[in-house]
Amino acid sequence: MLTKRIIPCLDIKNGRTVKGVNFEQIRDAGDPIELAALYASQGADELVFLDITATVEQRKTLSALVHKIAHRINIPFTVGGGIKTEEDVRVLLQNGADKISINTAAFLDPLTISRFAKQFGSQCIVLAIDAKCESDNNWYVYLNGGRTKTDKLVVDWAREAVDLGVGEILLTSMNHDGTKQGFALDITAQLSENLPVPIIASGGGGTEAHFLDVFTKGKADAALAASVFHYKEIAIPDLKQYLSQNGIAVRI
Repeated sequence: MLTKRIIPCLDIKNGRTVKGVNFEQIRDAGDPIELAALYASQGADELVFLDITATVEQRKTLSALVHKIAHRINIPFTVGGGIKTEEDVRVLLQNGADKISINTAAFLDPLTISRFAKQFGSQCIVLAIDAKCESDNNWYVYLNGGRTKTDKLVVDWAREAVDLGVGEILLTSMNHDGTKQGFALDITAQLSENLPVPIIASGGGGTEAHFLDVFTKGKADAALAASVFHYKEIAIPDLKQYLSQNGIAVRI
């Protein structure tokens, strides 16, 4: 049985870790290098680094900071934000990233996915989808750090991206982000049941039971969270112990 993964996320703005609620009310959460080292030592399975304003500010991801973090951890490391070209990917991989996460650029030019997958391998390409459930009860794709709504349904875009070569999907529910009220179980399960790639659930983790729910009801392969780890509300070793006691296979 494949073990379920616990993934802390470092949202980076101006070189600092930050966290918001529903993609707004951003506040400081600490030094990303120190947090990364702490999570690796606590037993996190992977680490995700998202430069949340790189796309909007039309600049490259902070490769020097990526390099410093990579040298402090010994777990798989995914980096996203402002990645548009093969050279962008190459620079981040050379600076210690194991996988790259693409979002807006992939949506605007879906062939970016197949080019990246062909050159670097599908296993290294993660599609981040910022999803929002609207009043019609459909989940839509949002771009530019959650600022721009599209008419594309999440399930349709995810399927298209997998066909183009994406190896993993990081699904963030904007409705649940930072609320600590639980993950978006229905849409997570829908993707998990219908796609042949791992689904990382993000947005809403607030209690240990929420993580259990997303692995059982949501059928996620991994759960990503930020504020509960940054503000020491849940310790990764305690969370894994709880999941293991409740029948979830995790790496202790």
